[in-house]
Amino acid sequence: MSRIAAAFRELRQKKRKALIPYVTAGFPYADITPALMHGMVTAGANIIELGVPFSDPTADGPVIQKAGERALLLGIGMAQVLAMVRRFREKDGKTPVVLMGYANPVERYGQLHGAGAFVRDAAAAGVDGVLVVDYPPQECKDFATQLKTAGLDMIFLLAPTSTDQRMEQVAAVASGYVYYVSLKGVTGSGALDAGAVRAMLPRIRARVKIPVGVGFGIRDAETARAIGQVADAVVIGSRLIQLIEEQPYEKVIATAMDFLRPIRAALDSVEG
Repeated sequence: MSRIAAAFRELRQKKRKALIPYVTAGFPYADITPALMHGMVTAGANIIELGVPFSDPTADGPVIQKAGERALLLGIGMAQVLAMVRRFREKDGKTPVVLMGYANPVERYGQLHGAGAFVRDAAAAGVDGVLVVDYPPQECKDFATQLKTAGLDMIFLLAPTSTDQRMEQVAAVASGYVYYVSLKGVTGSGALDAGAVRAMLPRIRARVKIPVGVGFGIRDAETARAIGQVADAVVIGSRLIQLIEEQPYEKVIATAMDFLRPIRAALDSVEG
């Protein structure tokens, strides 16, 4: 059983919902990410999504784009991201880590280090899942099989515009959880419509039998609680990135923890 599956099983047993914060690797300071990850776990995170910086992130809004650009300027690439996960694993062997990003850095890593190197090195570093935004499910069955063989989960996005056919294609290859994008558009855009999410999730669950996390538009304890009533997990990225963006080094971790604690409490007020 993967760490992700184990985390969701434990949460179900305790009737709790998963809190999944997203941070861009190497942001806002090149060497802060492992300590920031530990801080987020202490504040109640169950799974961490770690963004891999990329120069042309088509699904990311201006907040996360800016974070990625800053990390790239600090020299953060896939090799550095995997090193951060290895450092995190020195003290935490339980909390799942998902790499979220785009095909280019994954494939470039293979070009530099050999066929199969990304899956091999990600597994060795302690990565648990991979979400490649621009890998359509019908075209990456081989990659999903490689990940599964190495003990990693392949995670996919679903959106309000996803057809039943798309959901079934995702269900055929996805593992760990699926990430439902609650808004049309990029990260950090629009206002969350909890009613629309509530209406969509039964359609997803009729076709996808693994946990469903919801992200895009969740910015505080109130919106997290609303989504936690219907989803298995809440994913928060843009607001967290905004809060830590301009903090001095010594305040980044405390700022992230202070933001996540009331969200954790809000989710724990939801009956599982």
